[in-house]
Amino acid sequence: MPINMVYRSPSDLPDALPLFPLPAVLLLPRGEMPLNIFEPRYLAMFDDALAGSRLIGMIQPEFDADEDAAHPTLVDVGCAGRITGYQETGDGRYLVTLTGVCRFRISRELPVKTPYRQCQPSFNEFTQDLIPGSGEDAVDRDALMKTLRAYLEANQLEADWSGIRGASNEALVNALSMMSPYGAREKQALLEAPDLRNRAEILVAVTEMELAKTRSDTESSLQ
Repeated sequence: MPINMVYRSPSDLPDALPLFPLPAVLLLPRGEMPLNIFEPRYLAMFDDALAGSRLIGMIQPEFDADEDAAHPTLVDVGCAGRITGYQETGDGRYLVTLTGVCRFRISRELPVKTPYRQCQPSFNEFTQDLIPGSGEDAVDRDALMKTLRAYLEANQLEADWSGIRGASNEALVNALSMMSPYGAREKQALLEAPDLRNRAEILVAVTEMELAKTRSDTESSLQ
């Protein structure tokens, strides 16, 4: 989704970022994430973000963190997303679309009076995220497509192949990573991949492991 603000360098990004911790959720640069916001603290966060930078930091709790804890320990790396669409539902909720802008590393969590958490983010190691299509040429698209076909066939799923063929390498890798059914650790590995090629390779490797497990389970059930 096109956005009205152009971010060219870390200096264009804010010094403080509201945090939205969600387990096994992945946002990547230029990817789109739908959110159903209903908790009072995150409704307040959305209102403040909409009135300010329009950026929200999506991040996961630590993998072994207590999901019911009020302030679970967070992983180090998340992705800032810009509010590019929202709808009021009439029952107090917001239906929001976030478009990924740039990954960040938490420099420190800020002491705040807001009901939601905030951090001082560092974007410096992820400046390539601000360049659309960065690293696309290094992606092994054939390997990615082969693995995708195998996964869809093994799970008896359909796909919009015309849309897939027309997608850029960046859009394809990031969309498949965000939609993948894998767990929190795998999602974090995809997020922290140093470049698009590595992200595609991780996605292929994780999918092939899942396919091998599926085949093994099938063979065991037939014996």
